Amino acid sequence: MKKIIVNLGEDSYPIFIGGSILSDKKLFDQYVSGNQILIVTNEKIAPLYLKIIEMNFISSDCEVFILPDGELHKTLDSFYQIITKLMEKKFNRTCVLIALGGGVIGDLVGFAASCYQRGVKFIQIPTTLLAQVDSSVGGKTAVNHPLGKNMIGAFHQPNAVFSDTSVLKTLDDRELSAGLAEVIKYGLIRDIKFFCWLEDNIELLISRDSDALAYAIERSCVNKAEVVEIDEKETGYRAILNFGHTFGHAIETSLSYKEWLHGEAVGCGMLIAANFSKKLGLLEEDQFNRIQLLIQRVGLPTKIHQNVEFDCMYENMKVDKKSRDGILYLVLLKSIGEAFLTSDYSEKILKESIKKYFH
Repeated sequence: MKKIIVNLGEDSYPIFIGGSILSDKKLFDQYVSGNQILIVTNEKIAPLYLKIIEMNFISSDCEVFILPDGELHKTLDSFYQIITKLMEKKFNRTCVLIALGGGVIGDLVGFAASCYQRGVKFIQIPTTLLAQVDSSVGGKTAVNHPLGKNMIGAFHQPNAVFSDTSVLKTLDDRELSAGLAEVIKYGLIRDIKFFCWLEDNIELLISRDSDALAYAIERSCVNKAEVVEIDEKETGYRAILNFGHTFGHAIETSLSYKEWLHGEAVGCGMLIAANFSKKLGLLEEDQFNRIQLLIQRVGLPTKIHQNVEFDCMYENMKVDKKSRDGILYLVLLKSIGEAFLTSDYSEKILKESIKKYFH
């Protein structure tokens, strides 16, 4: 089992990566203090792993809340339901919330934990590759709004992250592919050696080789932890983690958070951002071709969904957390492994670059 520490002073916490973590009661006992525990999961994950988690808390006052599956349910209404459950069961400030699921559950539970009685502890147990390499780490919590993704939220670091690689065996191929989009992102924004490793080993990841997956998860988490340690509240440098996300989030919002998985939208968004970087003379043609090929090999979509209209998507891009004083900042690439945030670009070329990826 690997252990990575996210060093944030009093808010530091460990990420554990390995097999059979979910049934490691001693590990849970180290990081779950208090007697009141609420496990939040969804209808897809509950039949698979809920009982295993509950066995760690037989002697505790353990409650369960099960949500429907999907990004469509990452809403203020779901948030309200979790808070209502905590209040109905008279949970106090020493309670611990456990997020058992993918990014939707993790973001939602983290936001509830940040708000309930002005902040209680929570544990991330990510069950998708995307959540294990990205959303469970860093303390970003949020819910969606019909007009924009993740626009309502807070920074609230977890007490610990338990990434059990064995749960990826039950992950469907589409979810695996979506998770690999975020893995590729780390190579693109700051780790060219990792990107080269991915080029050589992507088939092992697609075939779910346990050693390859464990390495990819570890390398991704190390990269994210280092970025978060530099800029926890995203005042500058941390924005590079959003490479491809401005485009991806706009696609998701245009589809009302249906049709595409988050990682699929991000994968297409990274391709648009890389192409735009090339159009601006920043990224070399051969590097762009390598990026495009790797995204294709993973099976991610390379064209914007047919139900998305350009004008709608472009307006949704403006509702972005990187917008300042009406100016949209974008994360672009100077080269593979070197991302940066800028507002110095041609809007005309930007629109042309996006339209290229419409059907």
